[in-house]
Amino acid sequence: MFIPEIEKKSKQEIKEYQEGRLKETLSYLNSHSKYYQRLFTEHKIDIKNIVTLEALVQIPVTTKDHLQRYTDDFLCVEPKKIIDYVTTSGTMGDPVTFAMTDNDLNRLAYNEYISFSCADTTNEDIFQLLVTLDKRFMAGMAYFLGLRKLGAGIIRTGPGLQKLQFESIKRFKPTGFVSVPSFIPKLISYARDNDIDYKNASIKKAVCIGEPIRNPDFTLNPLGKKIVDNWNIKLYSTYASTEMGTAFTECSSGKGGHHHPEMIIVEFLDENNNPVKENEPGEVTITNLGVEGMPLLRFKTGDICYHHIEPCICGRNTMRLGPVIGRKQQMIKLKGTTLYPPSIYDVLNEISCIENYIVEVSSSELGIDELTIKVGCNKLTRNTEKEIKDNFRAKLRVAPELLFFKPSEITAIQTKYGDRKPIVFIDNRKSIL
Repeated sequence: MFIPEIEKKSKQEIKEYQEGRLKETLSYLNSHSKYYQRLFTEHKIDIKNIVTLEALVQIPVTTKDHLQRYTDDFLCVEPKKIIDYVTTSGTMGDPVTFAMTDNDLNRLAYNEYISFSCADTTNEDIFQLLVTLDKRFMAGMAYFLGLRKLGAGIIRTGPGLQKLQFESIKRFKPTGFVSVPSFIPKLISYARDNDIDYKNASIKKAVCIGEPIRNPDFTLNPLGKKIVDNWNIKLYSTYASTEMGTAFTECSSGKGGHHHPEMIIVEFLDENNNPVKENEPGEVTITNLGVEGMPLLRFKTGDICYHHIEPCICGRNTMRLGPVIGRKQQMIKLKGTTLYPPSIYDVLNEISCIENYIVEVSSSELGIDELTIKVGCNKLTRNTEKEIKDNFRAKLRVAPELLFFKPSEITAIQTKYGDRKPIVFIDNRKSIL
């Protein structure tokens, strides 16, 4: 298992290292970024005075809205240096385009190299990538580049296509998956329906992307538990985004995604952009290190997480990121109760008759949040709706409206726009928060 030397240093040494890199980043932005040049001037910020991580609070945060309105002003290189264009998934609004240089692609490969190493991956592994490498998707390319740098085998099957997944498992004998975790129960159902001995297949582990598999206390949530109860494979959670260009991946202890100090500075902020304490949830706010094309300074991701600073048994002394509690813009106020989509997914994933679903939130004429869940269920009884609502009341104290469909109909809705990920959350509110 490869661990970068900086991740084994003391917390003070890591801090001093990051402060040196911060100075380089501020100088680069001041020389190359029209957006940050304007920001520093308008707010009378002398970057020479920003010498510690604590001093970052003197700089206004960057938001998704800024990226959408001033995209071109964030570009720090001339067009001929751009090698690849990627876009965000658009989960929290219109997608944003990012331009990447050759150096950025090398940085991305290194990030995934150390992230897969964190997840106990070596050059003897063969990984089946159940993710797309097209549609301007950064993550799929990142996984490919990282595994290639690590020297591991790669099978690019893409998402869906259960038959192809098991044909590839039989033919190439991969040891691991990279997958959205909610797809793995579908693979299990397919295997059972087609008499495939999946439990004795070559797969030993899965790097899970895009959805949480753990609760805030690091125990497996209903989705994670559903997977391991039916397939004895090791699960590793990973958290990343296009804006970060960096991943936080679990080691074998499964106690949060490890921070890579070479790649990114991370803050956890409250509603007023002040740092929160370790035992308080905060919005993940990042400053890229080493990004050449479109580096970001104090970018608020919208993701709410806990962070943990005690050393890990794996030998790393870096901060660890807990599971995403929810996205700030997706917060729902239902009958006086505050909900985030992941807590809704947890309830749904515990109910055996539910095969798939879409969570849809809208506003009433009075501007009150209304929640409807479209449920894919093959086996309906007279009591199904009551049982589901009773589960919601027991776990979340409120129950949504339910509409029942065939699972195939839900799948068609989830994929009708050809998005890179199946749609499970639709926000029809005119204004959020």
